Amino acid sequence: MQLTNLTTNEQLTLPDDLIWQDEYNWAPTVSNVSYTVTGAMIVQSAVKQTGRHISLVGPADMAWVTRATVETLHDWASIALSDTDGHYQLTLSDSRQFNVAFRHDDTPVEAEPVLGIAAKSDQDYYRLTLRLLEL
Repeated sequence: MQLTNLTTNEQLTLPDDLIWQDEYNWAPTVSNVSYTVTGAMIVQSAVKQTGRHISLVGPADMAWVTRATVETLHDWASIALSDTDGHYQLTLSDSRQFNVAFRHDDTPVEAEPVLGIAAKSDQDYYRLTLRLLEL
């Protein structure tokens, strides 16, 4: 799995065993139901153009990343989304690709030390949760 910063073309390798937790917790359509003063129902429905959540979660015993990877992800997540910044390409292990941004309305990067103690080097391992938004 790979995340590419589309502004700098920097690539970050992520573990292939991260689980896309909410892959099927999304509906591609949206609708709004309202009623007129006569009681008639009005249904408006459309296909969503963007906005699918991609939450990548590492199980407790696998998909660990180094502190250096967490630092890079944290730095990238601190970039505000604009026309020129904050755009990334996520390539999954099955070769599917998604243009994404970090979900700033939620905690975009969550990491906890595997050993349960403070990290001492950039090579110490962390469990990772990554929250992205398809653009």
